[in-house]
Amino acid sequence: PGILAFLADSLLVLSFQTPLKKTNALIAQMGITFVNAYVPSALCCPSRASILTGKYPHNHHVVNNTLEGNCSSKLWQKIQEPYTFPALLKAMCGYQTFFAGKYLNEYGSEDAGGVGHVPPGWSFWYALEKNSKYYNYTLSVNGKARRHGENYSVDYLTDVLANMSLDFLEYKSNFEPFFMMISTPAPHSPWTPAPQYTKSFQNVSAPRNSNFNIHGKNKHWLIRQAKTPMTNSSIQFLDNAYRKRWQTLLSVDDLIEKLVKKLEVNGELDNTYIFYTSDNGFHTGQFSLPIDKRQLYEFDIKVPLLVRGPGIKPNQTNKMLVANIDLGPTILDIAGYDLNKTQMDGMSLLPLLRGDKNVTWRSDFLVEYQGEGYNGSDPTCPGLGPGVTHCFPDCVCEDSYNNTYACVRTLSASWDLQYCEFDDREVFVEVYNLTADPYQINNIAKTIDQEILEKMNYRLMMLQSCSGATCRTPGVFDPGYRFDPRLMFSNHGLRARRFSAQSL
Repeated sequence: PGILAFLADSLLVLSFQTPLKKTNALIAQMGITFVNAYVPSALCCPSRASILTGKYPHNHHVVNNTLEGNCSSKLWQKIQEPYTFPALLKAMCGYQTFFAGKYLNEYGSEDAGGVGHVPPGWSFWYALEKNSKYYNYTLSVNGKARRHGENYSVDYLTDVLANMSLDFLEYKSNFEPFFMMISTPAPHSPWTPAPQYTKSFQNVSAPRNSNFNIHGKNKHWLIRQAKTPMTNSSIQFLDNAYRKRWQTLLSVDDLIEKLVKKLEVNGELDNTYIFYTSDNGFHTGQFSLPIDKRQLYEFDIKVPLLVRGPGIKPNQTNKMLVANIDLGPTILDIAGYDLNKTQMDGMSLLPLLRGDKNVTWRSDFLVEYQGEGYNGSDPTCPGLGPGVTHCFPDCVCEDSYNNTYACVRTLSASWDLQYCEFDDREVFVEVYNLTADPYQINNIAKTIDQEILEKMNYRLMMLQSCSGATCRTPGVFDPGYRFDPRLMFSNHGLRARRFSAQSL
């Protein structure tokens, strides 16, 4: 079968239904919506690396969006890129492969081969140099630089990606199956909508859920330091950003409609799997954090995942706990590749897509993030000391060196729970019962049953050192879980920063 994957950039799961009406009609209503889809790291480059490799960050070693953090570095190119799922699809499954859009944040850096570097596995390569833009960018066209300006009709990136993708579908070989990955800039900053959409959603503002603009009490210090209530200028800024993000998605909706129609005209739609997802979520005012990602909460780690294709019944929802490390194994499974030959941590979703009965599935997965910060103090926020970064004018900082955490996110018949430990001096622990507290307002680390803490602590240690099949062992609330009570909970935080820079 043909396979088509659309990847959004920083799309909050709660905010895609309204602007992406055609996408919902053409993918969700014609297939399956995974309502519990997550990323193991809520930041672009680590998350995209997880999609490509099918691995947790501690196994692919991409820890942030910098070359030093292994984002598109020479080490990444040497050790991980040859074993990504597109490389296997092309070499082992005979697929012609097409990539268009944002790859990894530091792709095209001169220190890592520039735009001349075309990763193994791609027959046709149209990759954006560096991070998301809509105008004034450079594309690597099969290793040759092509500069674009700011003329809407020829340069608006979402539309350029649409045209390149349509050309591929028009002229590709009909003797080989195809895989396409289209990675749009939207709805990432700078949130530049197409001219015809600049007046859309004028009355829309960011959702005012119960965790909006409140103090993050009993949370890690980085969350506690946010100014509450937010200033009027901050609220105006995030509402404006929210509107613009929606406006940029209207062009994505057009792109998806064009490609689905093209597949239909070609007679290929019924034999094509189509995926739509995002690299991470995004927050807009929750716990008084203006705008960003990187945090451990649902609004940053939960993403949309829609799939249609052969054998998938329409209008389904699935509540299984799935993660972006599952996309690579799923696509290889669709192509007929033996997953036992890979080192991937994820699981194939194909049995869930087909509606197979009695599927044994995970009940938990790992979330991990290594905080970023500057060595010096932020000159606009000297009171916060060294190590903070991504600070807003009113000194709300979105990240810091010790915003380094790992979590077990559990979803079973009996528990909807998140357990997190920080690698910092506080050795801070956050625990949320999402059944009673879906907006994660109340940290119950000090009141939850001690035995649950002990088991979750031990499970976290296991997942932080897992690889391949050991990442898929039974979770704490699975009948098959075995716990040694001698391994008592202790307040020493993470046993090792296994995904630290020293391990690169």
